[in-house]
Formats: sequence, C-alpha cells, structure tokens
Amino acid sequence: MRSLKILLIEDNPTIARQLAEFLHAEGWQIDYAHRGRQGLQLALEQIFDLIILDLGLPDMDGLDVCEKIKAQAPVNMPILMLTARDALADKERGFGIGADDYLCKPFEPRELILRCRALARRHQLHTSEEIKVGDLQINQRQQTAYRDKQPLPLTTIGFRILTMLAQASPAPVSRSAIIHHIWGDEPPETDALKSHIYSLRQTLDKPFQAPMLKTITNLGYQLETPNARNQ
Repeated sequence: MRSLKILLIEDNPTIARQLAEFLHAEGWQIDYAHRGRQGLQLALEQIFDLIILDLGLPDMDGLDVCEKIKAQAPVNMPILMLTARDALADKERGFGIGADDYLCKPFEPRELILRCRALARRHQLHTSEEIKVGDLQINQRQQTAYRDKQPLPLTTIGFRILTMLAQASPAPVSRSAIIHHIWGDEPPETDALKSHIYSLRQTLDKPFQAPMLKTITNLGYQLETPNARNQ
C-alpha cells in the first residue's frame, strides 16, 4: 500500500505521541490536532487518506466533529473513531452520521494499523476511476482527461489539480489544500500554483465556449458546469 496521509485528532498528548510513533513506523505521514475544532479546520482545508478521531474531546464532541467533516469536507475521507464508549447507542449514532469504523479503548496498536490499512484500501476500491463533471471526463487510472470528447493535454501537476477540483465539485477547494496536496510540507517559494492554474485555464477553458474553472476570492478555486453557473 502507498504511503498514507493521516489526520490524528486526539487530546491526550501521551496517547497521541504513542499512536503517531506506531503510524510513522509504517511510513505514513501524520498531521496532529489536539482539539476538535483544530482537527475540523485541518480536515476542511486538506485532503487526508484517513482520519483517526477520538470521541472524547474537551472542546467539541467527537461525534459532532465527525458529522461536520462528513457534511462539509470537499471530498469523502474515511473516519476511524477511537472511543472508550462501547455502548451500542453511541456506535449507532456514530455510524449514522458517517463514521466508517470504531475501535474501543484499550486496543492493541497492531489492530489500529490493520484497521487503517483496511479502511484506506476499502476507500480506494470504492473511489471510481472515472470522474464526470458536466462535459468533462477524467480517468484517474489512465491519467487522461477529455472535455466535450476532446483530449486535454495536461501537465502532471495540472492533471492532479484538475482531478482534485473534480472530486470536490461543486464545492470549492482552498488554495492551501491544493498547495499541500501537490507539494506537501515543502511548497515552492514562488506562487507556482498561480502559474499552474493559468496553464490549466488555457487548456480546460480557453478552447471552449463556457469556462469551468472559477476563482473564489479569499478562498481558492471551484470547478462547476456552465449550466450550474447560469441557474
């Protein structure tokens, strides 16, 4: 399995440090939030392969965090809930608002690794390789894109940006989320994203009658169909 990017939301620093060590040992990249609101903000700004979410957070109930992530995040990200609550009613509510799996404390670290692998693999299998937005069609496996049945000659980065926007459409994606998705924790010093967006517009929009790529002031970018814009 490829390296996973995981968001860990856990208020106990000792537990968080231990979990991060086990996850890092698998070669996975870990972002950490010690409060619910902080974790929610990260989940709405970035794209993660998996979110590990503690249910008992001091500032915001983990179930509320889960519900807001599922409702507001630009793409669907699997959520593994960590909880000391083993009551069926709590699990029922969690699954009802979108939690993908539960792991009750205390647990063996190896079980956490196995569940992370299973969730990420399941999510990848359920993610369609074909994405359609209006007359735009993207094949993620073949890394090809067509608009109105015409091939789009995209760069590698342009294809990744377009795919990210298409997965989130019609929701906008923030500049920070795109930058982190493309360059990780080492973004270029210059405003390279602006240059890639310009090139993407030249390929995606210029040859066609109606544009699809929209700039959202003070936020980022949005991919929408011309019909949606006119409604």
